[in-house]
Amino acid sequence: MTEAALDAEVAVIGLGAWGASTLWQLARRGVRAVGLDRFGRAHRFGASHGGSRMFRITCLEHPGLVPLARRSLDLWRELERESGRELLFGSGGLLIGSPDSQVVSGTLAAAAQHDIPIEKLDRAALLARYPQHSDIGVDDIGVWEPSARLIRPEEAVAAALTCAEKAGAQVHSGVQVLGVEQSGDTVRIHTSISSLRVRRAVITAGSWLPSLVELPGTRVLRMPVTWFRPTGTNLSYQLADFPVFMRQLDAETVLWGCGAEGDYDVKLGLEQFGAHGVGLDLETMDRSIGAIDWAELSALLPRYLPGLQPNPERIDLGMLTITPDGQFLLGPLPTASSVLVGGGDNAHGFKHAAGIGEYLADLACDERPRIDLSFADVRRLW
Repeated sequence: MTEAALDAEVAVIGLGAWGASTLWQLARRGVRAVGLDRFGRAHRFGASHGGSRMFRITCLEHPGLVPLARRSLDLWRELERESGRELLFGSGGLLIGSPDSQVVSGTLAAAAQHDIPIEKLDRAALLARYPQHSDIGVDDIGVWEPSARLIRPEEAVAAALTCAEKAGAQVHSGVQVLGVEQSGDTVRIHTSISSLRVRRAVITAGSWLPSLVELPGTRVLRMPVTWFRPTGTNLSYQLADFPVFMRQLDAETVLWGCGAEGDYDVKLGLEQFGAHGVGLDLETMDRSIGAIDWAELSALLPRYLPGLQPNPERIDLGMLTITPDGQFLLGPLPTASSVLVGGGDNAHGFKHAAGIGEYLADLACDERPRIDLSFADVRRLW
């Protein structure tokens, strides 16, 4: 089929952080690209919302993610310049736990392997500098990463989509994709409005990804995000005094969050909703909020973060897609080489969105990616 007979060269399905970044990268290369999203721009039905997301270079999840984080930081700054929007804010991040905990040991290993500047804090220094953190274990330490930041997710998605459109991409909101099928050297995309024929399709639909393509072993979990207000003690919970952090409390529980800033109170959450994730069906899920969404976290605050009100001032619902090995899913499907996917562990991947968008655009354009992410190849699931 000739290029003129196609609706676009590449279609990007799902325009959260990863999809918007992919569309931006395609458009700035001159690729005729179209983006489709079931909801509106920068919506709150996925994992690309909530006012702030952590950015760090000491990627404890896999050493191969450090080069991706560094490249993403360069691209976030490019997007800031190109869009004229402030996306990165705050300064530095704190990782807390025992020396052999995943959070601390993974951070130290990444820093050592990739020569990332950090500062180690013993228990006494940690308590003196950050008194908000209480009941620090006798052997616990802190790792301060000066390069850590926060990203404004809604602003980042909006900026990428705006820049993509300025470069020639088309963006269609309110369009539900019902099916994707490869036929020969083209891909047909069936939507709630019409069908499109493209050369390549990139599916970055977040937690809806498993409903569009077969991904063995993946699960979708409910992930509450909560905001708390201080009780008025002499402990400051402003972002400047209480920076973004991850704190491993035990083998199964990681507490994370950041201080109050702007219109947002103190943001807190538990990794994978504590030790147990609550599964859900995206089409029938109940998005109402109840005590189950904050009870586990609230019970921990008097012990670990005193000076915060026990009940959240605000709560929102996100979603997390869990893969069997905890890594991303990137690349062409083994059953359809012209259909690429980007997803898996989406709640952990916002900081990498700019770099992953470039990586997926490289693959869609048959170019050699500048970052080796072969460990995240989706074909490993088969």
